[in-house]
Amino acid sequence: MEKLEDLDRFLNNVDIITELVGHLKSPDVELQQKAIKEADCYIAALDEPCRTKVNKTTINSNPPLQPSLGSHNENPEHFMTTMEKDAEERRVRRIAKEKKAVALKDKGNEAYAQEDYETAVKYYSDGLAELRDMQTLYTNRAQAYIKLKKYEEAIADCEWALKCNDRCIKAYVHMGKAYLILKKYDEARNCFKNIMEIEPGKEKMAKEYLIQVDLEEDRETQEMNARKTFEKGEGNSTTVPLLLEKLSSPGQMPLFYCGGLEILSHTITDCTGQTLFRLNNGFSIISTNDTVRSCLLQKSEDPSSQELCLSVLKLWTVICCSNDENQKLLMRCPVFRHAIVRLVTSEHVAVQKECLTLLSLYSQTPHGRCLATDNLDVHILVRNLITSISKIEQLQENSAGKILETFAGEKRFCIQLRKELTDTVTVPFTTVMGNISKSNQHLLPPLISAIGHLARDDVILHTLAHDPGCWDAFLEAVKHCISNEYKDILYPMLGLIIILSSITTSVIREHAVSLCDCCLSLLKDSDGRVITRATGVLSTVLPQSSEAVRRAIQGDVVQTMRRLLKGTGQTATKYAIKTLTVCTAASHLAREELVKSDKKLSILRRLLSSGCDETVSGNAALCLAHCLQLEGTASNLLGTDIVLLLLRRAAGDAERTAVQRNAAIALGKLCQSEPRHMKKLRELHGIEILHSCLKLIA
Repeated sequence: MEKLEDLDRFLNNVDIITELVGHLKSPDVELQQKAIKEADCYIAALDEPCRTKVNKTTINSNPPLQPSLGSHNENPEHFMTTMEKDAEERRVRRIAKEKKAVALKDKGNEAYAQEDYETAVKYYSDGLAELRDMQTLYTNRAQAYIKLKKYEEAIADCEWALKCNDRCIKAYVHMGKAYLILKKYDEARNCFKNIMEIEPGKEKMAKEYLIQVDLEEDRETQEMNARKTFEKGEGNSTTVPLLLEKLSSPGQMPLFYCGGLEILSHTITDCTGQTLFRLNNGFSIISTNDTVRSCLLQKSEDPSSQELCLSVLKLWTVICCSNDENQKLLMRCPVFRHAIVRLVTSEHVAVQKECLTLLSLYSQTPHGRCLATDNLDVHILVRNLITSISKIEQLQENSAGKILETFAGEKRFCIQLRKELTDTVTVPFTTVMGNISKSNQHLLPPLISAIGHLARDDVILHTLAHDPGCWDAFLEAVKHCISNEYKDILYPMLGLIIILSSITTSVIREHAVSLCDCCLSLLKDSDGRVITRATGVLSTVLPQSSEAVRRAIQGDVVQTMRRLLKGTGQTATKYAIKTLTVCTAASHLAREELVKSDKKLSILRRLLSSGCDETVSGNAALCLAHCLQLEGTASNLLGTDIVLLLLRRAAGDAERTAVQRNAAIALGKLCQSEPRHMKKLRELHGIEILHSCLKLIA
């Protein structure tokens, strides 16, 4: 409190001195004289008794000569010169102190990096002795104090850092951590909420800390309630410790442990039972048992070992269901981390199914997915999940594909997969896609969807798009699904191809014609979803191959796209207009077909006039520009609203400048091909709009 009072007193003095200096600079002589008297009174008032217990007074043996009290010393200019000289001396001294403080901070950082936290605190403290208002020294020392479990000291340092800078994010982070460890949950929450208010870009980090606070408070509440229940002897609270004590006996037969685990699984029916398992060292008792470890690592094919393995997995599922703290503790068991990723491909269906059930439990919450991503071997897990799909045909549900699909939505999970992607993902995935059958067709859609989620990561997308083996497998899978009418697989497969073909590669160019042929045949399908996806593939593949464009035009793609554009589906419209634009850009024949079937280009004009997606309107304008290259097309449009429609798009405030640019190009070609459109353009003051669009066209 004395430090706070000193700081307030100092800030008050600064305000008074600032006001006095302002008056001394005033051109009003009377105000200057008054300021000099007030300054003398203020200086005299500062001569108060020292409050410190140690006498630090130093007598200067060579005092400066005292100025005379002549009238010239009362001159404000002389006073200001003296003040400026004093300020400069202070500035020089501060620079020297800053250098010393920075050097001490660097030494403290080196000690902290070497985990010598006591020494780090000493250096930071020495730095603060040089410079009391250096924010980073406070936050760094707070971090070192947390490592030394001196949480109150850490909080005090964070408070001083916030006095130096009330928007200091690090101070709130360290203070929140210290409060959390001290179980002051409300204070910790306030710290992390302040981070979101100060810097919204740190919202994700702050929310992760807030989740930690909630989890820790839940854990404490669970354990307090469990202890009370145990003390009262209510329910099965006394049974759990007794069973764990029996299971801790080493050297027993697998069936002994199997029976005990089965009873324990049925005894634990609520959060209290789960918590008592944790409080009575249940995780360690199970995971350190040699017999249990042996069965989990599949060292024996003996039926009793398989039964024990199954019993352990079932117990883990029971004690971790909706219990974040137990999930975290289970992840700390090395035997669990090693076994869970390998049992996914177990030859024993029951073991495999229970393993997938446990993994599914982790995949259902952000906290669980984070634990799995940070602790499991993600590469082995993904490879085994994909491989297991071909081995679980006898299961009714495809939990493996769904688990992978859920994890693939996590950015951290995708980042870990970037390395060794071929062995981890591509090879097992293409192997599964090469063995599509009637019995496993219901298992593949979630797997394909999971690969699509992974492809949202730019690195993974680039790797898959350039992999020849991947495209060979896609092409064969599409052909196989078409011939066998596996539409449940075909639909997500076409979606994945759309995602990957958004990147231009030589590999896609090599497969473009074959993919085009497949999609042309699918345009006659009875399923509208499949037709839309096939059109989507054409819209991304055709731009990469002139031969594929030629093949598509021969396959009557122009008329097919016209029919699709008459519909109302937004996604189908987007794909169809892009496909039509690609074809009319590359082929005179395509332009002729379109204009012949629709002389006034009513479909394109409708897309320009509707409030549709900017991509659609931009492509519609570009397609129109292509058609205007044909003789007579512009004349056919006389008397229509085409000039107005194009001007609206050219003058519009579109997020994509391509919309304005394409509309301006089309408008220019329209007036060039048929000068009579110029009259309408002038009436609408369109010349100025065209001039403003020149920079976009250039």
